[in-house]
Amino acid sequence: MNDYHHRFSVAPMLGWTDRHCRYFYRQLSKYTLLYTEMINTKKIINNENSCLDFNEDKHLVALQLSGSNSSELAYCARLAQHHGYKEINLNIGCPSYRAQKGYFGACLMTNANLVGDNIKAIYDVVDIPVTIKTRIGVDEKDSYTFLSDFIGNVSKISGCRNFIFHARKAILSKYNPKKNRKIPILKYSYVYNIKRDFPSFTIIINGGIETLEEAQIHLQYLDGVMIGRAIYSNPRILSEVDSKIFGCKKQVHPILLVRNMYPYINNELKNDIKINKILRHMLYLFKGIPGSSKWRRYLSNNIHKSDTGIWMIEEALKTIKFD
Repeated sequence: MNDYHHRFSVAPMLGWTDRHCRYFYRQLSKYTLLYTEMINTKKIINNENSCLDFNEDKHLVALQLSGSNSSELAYCARLAQHHGYKEINLNIGCPSYRAQKGYFGACLMTNANLVGDNIKAIYDVVDIPVTIKTRIGVDEKDSYTFLSDFIGNVSKISGCRNFIFHARKAILSKYNPKKNRKIPILKYSYVYNIKRDFPSFTIIINGGIETLEEAQIHLQYLDGVMIGRAIYSNPRILSEVDSKIFGCKKQVHPILLVRNMYPYINNELKNDIKINKILRHMLYLFKGIPGSSKWRRYLSNNIHKSDTGIWMIEEALKTIKFD
């Protein structure tokens, strides 16, 4: 796998990293690897085009799949490659009750053989990178030995050497998914030790990383860093990735970033997409800049109106005050 773009990625976030969000993020960073929301195989099989079609900017977008049926995963992976995705990622870290009921996500960590078979089935039908996003343990199976054995067994069966770790274990019954994003404590040492014990593997860390300075520290020892909610709540972090992580000095002024979205927004409006579907991802672009709360308030009060459009964004931009 080409590790260059895996140096920094935006995490798949259910309900958030839709195609509008990814288009906006691509304006902020040319080199960051972007992930779709987690999409279940059955949903793709039932409605391929609405699930897999995405923007013309098809470079550096990975599809995250959920499921545990090898033939379904292979079928969807092959479709995804045909649609232009650059990576297939299998989620075995989601701790939700729905995931447990459907036998996908974190509960699969108790079945390394099945995960290995699933990944091998994907490898057999695509020639793009395949990765696994996982937790470091599940319920009481939370020792480093368990994790190391799990990674070793999955890799032996499937040949997969590309792993993304949310560095806390999944708890399937005691906490809901929201709490399980913060509880229990993170154990970055587990991820570092996996890299030590599997030095030829591509190892990417996720969970609790808030700044690019933290990311740069991890990148001294690991192959990549994935950040999710910190970027959603402050997108300008992403606008600094190309310069701070990839060494590209060009940066775009935040006002110009907004205006760069206008052709896309106008095109989506012509296709009867509501403007709030796009602008909701841009609410926090000016976080920390004078006028940011007025920007958010103005957009929030107007994006659901029937006559809204680019003019409304221009009015909102008047609230932002740069030095």
